[in-house]
Amino acid sequence: MTDTFPRQYARTQRFTLGAPRNVSVSTDGKRILFLRSSGGSDPINSLWVLDTDTGTERVVADAAALLGSAGDDDLPPEERARRERARESASGITTYATDEQATVAAFALGGQLFAAGLLSGQARPINVDGPVFDPRPDPLATRLAYVSGDNLCIGELNGSSRILAGNEEHSTVSWGRADFIAAEEMGRLRGYWWSPDGTTIASCRVDTAAVTEWVIADAARPEQPARTIRYPAAGSPNATTSLHLLGLDGSSIDVDWDDDFFPYLAAVEWSAAGLVLLVQARDQQGSMVLSVDVSTGETSVLSHDYDDCWVELVPGTPTLLSGGQLLTATDRDGARRLMVDGEPITPPELQVRSVVSTDNSVVTFLANQIDDATQLHVWQWPGTDGAEISQLTSGPGMHSAAVGGSTIAVRSATMDNPGSNVTTLGGLTIDSFAEQPLVTPNVEILSTGERKLATAVLLPNGHDGSPLPVLLDPYGGPHALRVTRSHNAWLTSQWFADQGYAVVVTDGRGSPGRGSEWEREIHGDLATAPLDDQIDALHDVAERFDEIDLERVAIRGWSFGGYLAALAVLRRPDVFHAAVAGAPVTDWRLYDTHYTERYLGDPTVNADAYDSSSLISLAPELSRPLLLIHGLADDNVVAAHTLQLSSALLGAGRPHEVLPLVGVTHMTSEEVVAENLLLHQLDFLRRSLPHHDEPTPAADQASAD
Repeated sequence: MTDTFPRQYARTQRFTLGAPRNVSVSTDGKRILFLRSSGGSDPINSLWVLDTDTGTERVVADAAALLGSAGDDDLPPEERARRERARESASGITTYATDEQATVAAFALGGQLFAAGLLSGQARPINVDGPVFDPRPDPLATRLAYVSGDNLCIGELNGSSRILAGNEEHSTVSWGRADFIAAEEMGRLRGYWWSPDGTTIASCRVDTAAVTEWVIADAARPEQPARTIRYPAAGSPNATTSLHLLGLDGSSIDVDWDDDFFPYLAAVEWSAAGLVLLVQARDQQGSMVLSVDVSTGETSVLSHDYDDCWVELVPGTPTLLSGGQLLTATDRDGARRLMVDGEPITPPELQVRSVVSTDNSVVTFLANQIDDATQLHVWQWPGTDGAEISQLTSGPGMHSAAVGGSTIAVRSATMDNPGSNVTTLGGLTIDSFAEQPLVTPNVEILSTGERKLATAVLLPNGHDGSPLPVLLDPYGGPHALRVTRSHNAWLTSQWFADQGYAVVVTDGRGSPGRGSEWEREIHGDLATAPLDDQIDALHDVAERFDEIDLERVAIRGWSFGGYLAALAVLRRPDVFHAAVAGAPVTDWRLYDTHYTERYLGDPTVNADAYDSSSLISLAPELSRPLLLIHGLADDNVVAAHTLQLSSALLGAGRPHEVLPLVGVTHMTSEEVVAENLLLHQLDFLRRSLPHHDEPTPAADQASAD
């Protein structure tokens, strides 16, 4: 069968298969660990090691061989939930953990525990009672901890095991796992941490008893029971999370802080310098970094932060450097800056995005120039007072890094080459087996409008300059960028362009990288600024490109992008003539606490903010073609969003289309679904935006009304 881009895009899982991923470096810099499958169509990842002395790669855990005929389908529900929160669609070994020196790695396959000797190059099963989730060796590589069901367990390398915490009488209580909000919105995917000496574990205890129960049913399979989830919708109770120091000798100490005012446990870091926590208020306007006395569980405040809108969480912070200094990130002078003991070490021209390493107090971090979020670079602070930071990567692109000892492995994605490459600053390269895409981006990145919006324009390859219908293809919301200087970021947009569209992609206000005020422009209103910026960019592009036909403009998007697409045709039918809204939030009262309350506040107090950002009340205004798409198994943006909007549209007599995706979550990882979903959207656009000399269906409908 002849390959097409939609088929290739689906089969290769967006060209991620075969590429090295989950890269880490041993503390002595001699071993680079990574996951990689055998090719661009192989979804089963194995664990590899690159020897930095010899430059040779070797597989230390062949997932296909270890799985045998058992396959990777029988996953514990906790692992399925982790993969959904991490947007993980691959299989095999999808995550691993090591001891302090990276001599042993632990991972789970099909709910079974495995350990791999990173020096010997051998992996073997550890026969403990399962199913096993999130196994982690202790720092000394003498034993393993793991979660099984609701219990936190200890497994010895000889296969013996015991429960360290759990066996609660209440089914709503779990140990050692991250709650939904921590994993989905805070970036904290784990729920326990070893002490540096391997004698104690700091473990979360999560109780979801107060969280509202929602039911997700598969209407296409009525013989299967419905699934009940605990979903903390905006304004409703969250799970209760506490932290406990569990000694391997059976001792237990409760960690104490004001969890009534600071209920969110955002980050935990336990190093030789000490145990620190980041806790956050429910309204997210305040946070505190706490030091824990591990002998008593008492906490003391190391620093605190406050913002009239919200305090942003920055991955990799807070942490204690080896000399005991506190590294934090805070918004100051209009930018997100790194602070050491309260003093800034980064300038206000940089927007810090994350910290990747603090080895030997040398801080390696990712940041972009505040006026250009289309590229991301690796920076380093040498760890001494008064020292200047230095930029380790060069050339336009999206760069990230993993660090160990003197070895720095850099992943770089640029416009010039498909995919990304992983190289050390010393010149070693990790091979990628990812496939080459069948499309070639024809993209121009611009700065548009008075606000200098980052905007990309993609035209069909070899286009003759004639007028084209326009397709806006944004995400348009917080925490995600679409306009980046990386080749693979444009593959799907270019495929749509090659079908005969001028594709315009814009990152507007609220998107990351452009400074504190830029991000906070959406506070209290998730609709107005994001939509206005899309329109401003469109009109600027139309003045620069003769190919832009403003009489035929469509918009497509997923998640927040789906919300923005539906909003566009409902609020501004004078600009937008059709929309494809995938997994859209339609009523922000139905979305989760931490995300929604950050921007709109408490719905019981700020009801107007929720009403003005909702799509439901706009249903009678629809006069353009609208396609709604939603996975019926979505537990993040639940299908009720689309169903309630569809019901309101039907009640208002507004024709529209709904495409339910049976068994699909917020991801569309199934190959046949991902392929045909692109084709279905293309068919809708062709039906909704006719040739230049034909009236639009929406215009006919409006005249009939």
